[in-house]
Amino acid sequence: MQNKRLSIAPMIDWTTTDYRYFARLFNPHTYLYTEMISTSAILHGNTERLLRYHSDEHPLVLQLGGADIAEMTRCSEIGQQYGYDEININVGCPSDRVQHNKIGACLMAEPDTVANLVKSMQSAVDIPITVKHRIGIDNFDSYEFMRDFVQAVAEAGCQHVIVHARIAWLQGLSPKQNREIPPLRYDDVYRLKQEFPQLFIEINGGITTVDEIKQHLNHVDGVMIGRAFYHNPYLLAESMCLWGQASISRQQVLDKLYPYLQSQIDNGEPLHSMVRHYLGLFQGLAGARKWRQALSGKPNLTLDEVKKAGDEVLALNPEA
Repeated sequence: MQNKRLSIAPMIDWTTTDYRYFARLFNPHTYLYTEMISTSAILHGNTERLLRYHSDEHPLVLQLGGADIAEMTRCSEIGQQYGYDEININVGCPSDRVQHNKIGACLMAEPDTVANLVKSMQSAVDIPITVKHRIGIDNFDSYEFMRDFVQAVAEAGCQHVIVHARIAWLQGLSPKQNREIPPLRYDDVYRLKQEFPQLFIEINGGITTVDEIKQHLNHVDGVMIGRAFYHNPYLLAESMCLWGQASISRQQVLDKLYPYLQSQIDNGEPLHSMVRHYLGLFQGLAGARKWRQALSGKPNLTLDEVKKAGDEVLALNPEA
């Protein structure tokens, strides 16, 4: 994996610090991303809570949603002050709410705007500014459209793009449908790497196995996976073979997770809101359903109950 990268995609409501810490236990090499956080939330909300993270989460990327140059630049500076390793600009989210604020995927139609964001943000910080985008939007779906967009942001100083290999339909499809209905066009991303060999190009969309990761890495510099890593986190452990290393066991993961949960409880964090991120731990194993049931929908859940549920599933799967 020299000069290659494996990342967990930013996912709203999912890639919180509690999930990211959990994910880190499986694999020390992957790059973790925050949820997309809007500039207005950082500048006018509870900044400390929004940007908090555990020191073990590095390498860690802050993904920003915004289009105002001054606000995005200031938030980049704040991200650097908080110790994030990179700042990523969201140019891929297709939700109505994001479009209303003129951010996300609709910005692909404004390459000069994104280029100006990159230029201003990169001049203000010492950490990399990257861009995550689609291969197109609506009827702007040609390879040439994406190529011209990437050329504009590259000339502005962006050296790393993450490409979701589907177009986004901004009208008529929900965010969920936009992750599933537009066909995947991996070859367009491969072609992009061929035309821009100097750029670090990462591919995203529909990737679910280690074999698929290996295949993509023959063509591009990195692979980003979202929901497959979230719903089956042990895929992160299985991916350790890419570095020639053995997978951690689920028992070892839990042994490290429990002290973290106790520390968060001591800080006033509700346990039930944290464990919603861990339901996929035993995906595909005997007792997985019982684990999910034990952790779900219980506002008064205790850590002892979580440990009991984990022990019961591990007893059914001694090799887990």
